[in-house]
Amino acid sequence: MNSTPELFWISGSPFSWRVLLMLEAKRIPYVPKLLEASKGEHKTPDFLALNPRGKVPVLRDGDFVLSESLAIMQYLECRFPAVPMFGRTSAETGLICRVISEYTSYLHHPMARVWSPVLTGKSESLAGDIQSAVPEVSAELARMEDCLTRKPWLADDAMSAADVSVYPFFKLLLRAASKKEAGRFELGLLPFESHYPALDAWIKRVEALPGYERTYPPHWR
Repeated sequence: MNSTPELFWISGSPFSWRVLLMLEAKRIPYVPKLLEASKGEHKTPDFLALNPRGKVPVLRDGDFVLSESLAIMQYLECRFPAVPMFGRTSAETGLICRVISEYTSYLHHPMARVWSPVLTGKSESLAGDIQSAVPEVSAELARMEDCLTRKPWLADDAMSAADVSVYPFFKLLLRAASKKEAGRFELGLLPFESHYPALDAWIKRVEALPGYERTYPPHWR
């Protein structure tokens, strides 16, 4: 297959962002297809023909079409094996997948309970749920902070799929924490470099990735 992959994405979608980071980390040439959610471009007949769920990201590689971010990342790993992101050995692959699974199982939902109400203007009605999620978030961040005091990346000595999978969701959390309405909650996040210096250094390492600027949500600039 000699086609150049096309990625359909929406600015600010963390699931799109992790795939964009994967593409840049593996130095894969690709064609970005930015959709405007405000115009319903992810709900048009043409896009629904690619993904009937109307969700991003979607990868089109020649005649092959794939949705769901982690599935796309696995496809890219097999299709473009140079610059491995899922490990070079079975042990490395297992550790990388464990980190992704732990984030999905233990941290994603509590963090979403914080960032989603704040970023969608629902923090007042969901104030109690935000506060009840904070201890869960803090406990998981403490575990990650401890891990990153001993090694530079979440699962390996080099950037892996674990790092690019988790990073975008941290940026959503920090974006929410910086909002004025988040000030009424004791999130314990800011200044982040003071509360979680190892995590802050890890974020900066991800952002040093060549091509990172091409992945940054345009509407956040």
